[in-house]
Amino acid sequence: MNNSVEDLLTQAEEYEKLAMSHMSTSDRVKYSREGKAIVLAINEIYKESKDPDLMDWMKRVTAKKQKIEKRIKHVPTV
Repeated sequence: MNNSVEDLLTQAEEYEKLAMSHMSTSDRVKYSREGKAIVLAINEIYKESKDPDLMDWMKRVTAKKQKIEKRIKHVPTV
């Protein structure tokens, strides 16, 4: 994964702006995995630079990912 910081931050920004409504379960799984990949890629760069902005981006993406995962695991019974 040879992404530049700008590309990763652009992906993170787009990920953060995802609409949560009307998402199918398979979409939620896909976006959860995408979020994990973004966080791991940013983390590799963060290990080298220790840039606090990158840590903030990782936290924001992780928060969005957790919201998506919460809706995967909790399936209401009807």
